[in-house]
Amino acid sequence: MIGTLYFLALLSSAMAWGRVGLWGGGSERNGTGGGGGSQCTCDAFLPSSTFPVKDLVVVEQAAVEISHKLELEMGKLETYETKLTAYAEKIITLTAEIEKMEKNPDSYIEAHLEEVKVEIKQVEALIVELQASIQGSTTVFESLRVQITIMVETLTKLEKTYDKNLVLVTRREYIKIQLQLEECERRHQELFNPNIGSCAHTGIIKISKPIVSQLNAHLNAGYKFGGWGKDSKPVPDRESMYWYSGYTSGSIVDIRFYTNYKNLILRNHYQHHNLHSSWYGTGNNFLIRDNTLYYQFNNPFSMAKLNFTTLKYEYRVVAKASTRFSYAHSPNQNFDFAADETGLWVTYATEESSGRLVIAKINEPSFGIEEEWQTSVYKPGVSNVFMVCGVLYAVRTVDIQTEEIFYKFDTKTKQESYISVLFERFQESYTNLDYNPSDQKLYMYNDGYYVNYHLWFNHTAKAIEESPSLLI
Repeated sequence: MIGTLYFLALLSSAMAWGRVGLWGGGSERNGTGGGGGSQCTCDAFLPSSTFPVKDLVVVEQAAVEISHKLELEMGKLETYETKLTAYAEKIITLTAEIEKMEKNPDSYIEAHLEEVKVEIKQVEALIVELQASIQGSTTVFESLRVQITIMVETLTKLEKTYDKNLVLVTRREYIKIQLQLEECERRHQELFNPNIGSCAHTGIIKISKPIVSQLNAHLNAGYKFGGWGKDSKPVPDRESMYWYSGYTSGSIVDIRFYTNYKNLILRNHYQHHNLHSSWYGTGNNFLIRDNTLYYQFNNPFSMAKLNFTTLKYEYRVVAKASTRFSYAHSPNQNFDFAADETGLWVTYATEESSGRLVIAKINEPSFGIEEEWQTSVYKPGVSNVFMVCGVLYAVRTVDIQTEEIFYKFDTKTKQESYISVLFERFQESYTNLDYNPSDQKLYMYNDGYYVNYHLWFNHTAKAIEESPSLLI
C-alpha cells in the first residue's frame, strides 16, 4: 500500500514535469500538414532520469513482511498478558501459603513443605520461559527497526530525487498524524473502556474532562434544547449511527440520523424524520434504543415511542407520574428515559412520593412498567440522572462550571448511598444527559454543543468486596 501511494504520487510529479508547448504556425518539426502550408508543432520535455520502480517494489515487499511480523508479535503479546495474569495469581497464592507457614510453622508437615517448594520451582520455570519469549520478541523488534530504517532511507532518497512538488511530504505528515490519532484512540479505548457491557465493577469513580465535538447541526447556539448520541441498542449495520435533535424550546418535533461520527460533524444526515404534529413531544430527556425513539408525550401525559423501522407510534400512561416535578434547571422534564447494560428505564416523581424520584424498569416488548423503586432524593434538587448497570446516578450543580454525581441507588440491592464525583461542564446549562452502554460514554447536550465524557469504573477486587456508605 505504501509503495502504491508513493508510485502514484511520483508518477503524478513526473507527469507534471512533461510540458506541452504552445501551438504555433510555420514550424516544419514534428508537425501535421495542413492547407496553405501551415503546420502545428508540439515540444515535449521529459525528465532525464528513469524512475527506479525496482527500489519501490523492494520497499513495498519489506512493508508487507514487517506488517506480517508485527501481527505475529501482537498475537504473542496477548499470550504474554494471559501468562502474566496466571503467574500473578500463582505468586499471590504462594505468598499467602508462605505467610501462613511463617505464622504457624509447626502445623505443616514435610510433605506440604515439599509441595510448596515444587510450586515455587514451577513459577520460577514459568518466569524463565516468559523472559526467553520476551527476549525473542525484543530481537524481532530490533530486526524490524533496522528494516524500517532502511525503508525510510530509500524512500527519503526517492523523495528528494523525484518529488519536486512536495506531494509526499504532505502525505507523509497526514499519515503520521492519522496513525498518531489511531494509536491515541486505541490506548484511550484500553484505558477507559476495558470491557464494554461488563458490570463487574462497583460504580463510577471518575469522569473525564468534557470532550466537545462541535456546535449543533443548525450551527446555532440558540438551539439550547435537545439531545444527541448513539443508539444504546443498535440494530445490525447501524452500530456507528449517531442522532441529533435540537430546538429553541423544550419540544421534540423532528430528529436527524447520521451514518457515523464523521457525517455528524459534517452535518451530513442520511435520514430526517419529522414527527406527526399530533405526536409532538415535550422535554428533552429522550433517547434512541433499538431504532426507536422514547420520549415524553403530553396529550395525554404519558410515555411515548416511535419505532423508525415500522413508523408506528405508541404511548403508555403512568397513572402515578406527576407533571409538577421537573429537574432544577429545566422545565417539563417529567419523564427521563435511560438505557444501560440491563435494559430500558424511566424515572419520574409522584404526588405520593412528595416529589422524590421513582425508578421504573420498562418491559420493551410490551412498553409497560415491570417494577418500581422509590428513592429518597428530591427531583427538583437534581440537575439530571442516568443509569449504569442497574444503578441510578443523580447529578447536581456545584457552581457555574462544575457538576457532581452526589447520590446513587442500586436497584439490585435496593441500597442508596452518597458519593462525590465531580466533573466539568463546557457551557453553563444543559437539558440532556445520558449514559450509553454501547461505548460506556456519557452524552450531554450542553447549550447547543455536542459534549461527551469518558467514565472510569472501580474494577478492583477490594472495592467489589466492600459495601458502599449507606444512607441512614
